[in-house]
Order: sequence, then C-alpha cells, then structure tokens
Amino acid sequence: METIKCITERRSIRKFRGEKVGRDVIKTIVSAAAFAPSWKNTQITRYIVVENENVKKKIAEECVLGFTFNAKTIAGAPQLVAVTYVAGRSGFEKDGSYSTSKEDRWEHFDAGIATQTFCLAACEKGVGTVILGIFDEEKVARAISLPEGQKVAALIAMGYPEGESPAVPRRKEAEELVSFI
Repeated sequence: METIKCITERRSIRKFRGEKVGRDVIKTIVSAAAFAPSWKNTQITRYIVVENENVKKKIAEECVLGFTFNAKTIAGAPQLVAVTYVAGRSGFEKDGSYSTSKEDRWEHFDAGIATQTFCLAACEKGVGTVILGIFDEEKVARAISLPEGQKVAALIAMGYPEGESPAVPRRKEAEELVSFI
C-alpha cells in the first residue's frame, strides 16, 4: 500500500467481525511499528494483546471510567491491545535528569508515534483499529498484570472490520494548518 493512501484511507473502526487477528499478523504489525522513531532510539513502546475474554470484559466493564461507548467497542473487538511504555527512559539522561523542558512528556510522544505506526501497519494488513484514550490507567495496569516499570499509554481495539469503512470526517485544509516564516 502506498504511504499517503494508507494515511488518508485508514479509519477508526469500531465494529468488527468475530475472528481474531492471527499472532503472525500481529507480530508483523508490531515489527513494522518497531520502526517508529523514539527519543534517542530508546524504543520504549510495548504491546500487550488481550485475547482473554474475561480480562477484556473486566477492562470494558471496570476500567473505562463509565464511558459506555468505549466499553461497547472493547466488548465487540476480538482483541484489545494495551500500548505501554517503559517509564523513565524517553526524555531522560542516563543520570535520570530531564533532557529538555518537556521533561517526561517525551514518553507519551514516543508511545503516540508508535501507536499510529501500529495502526497504519494494521490497516495495510486489512486489520481495523481504533485508539481509545478514556480509561483508568491504574485499573487497566492491574487487569493486564502490567510489568513493573511500565505504564499504559493507550488502548487499541483491534479486529477485522465488519461492514463498510466509515466516511471520511471533515479535515482542515493545509492552509489552516501550516504557516511559513
């Protein structure tokens, strides 16, 4: 798939067929996402694929801060990916001090780049995704038994899309988004 075409045609998918994405396909997607740039090549982003229905149900029912739209999306997704990151590396010097005034916010920046790269790679493989941001980080961490030293950045509902791709939402024109000095 051409890069620009993938970027412009990828949609947030919230309705999925019942079949799970194969582990080899997921590994291919993660291998592509591993090429996302990161602070000083720290590569802090990790992916935990939730296939266990009980864990997925717990997250949908107890971890989305009462946001029923996300609960429904998670419940209907064959798999849920917890995008996590190794804390204390991105944006830090070896002595633990911050490298810039952005302090530890580079962690979320790097996880965000990797998350979008994951979703674009998934799209290329015919896998639908939607990035979910409304959740209780601590509850999700407990539900997935998150390893010590990692934090949850985002959730991605994932599966093969059901039905037609959603319409393109209105996008701002380049003239609204760019300036030259």
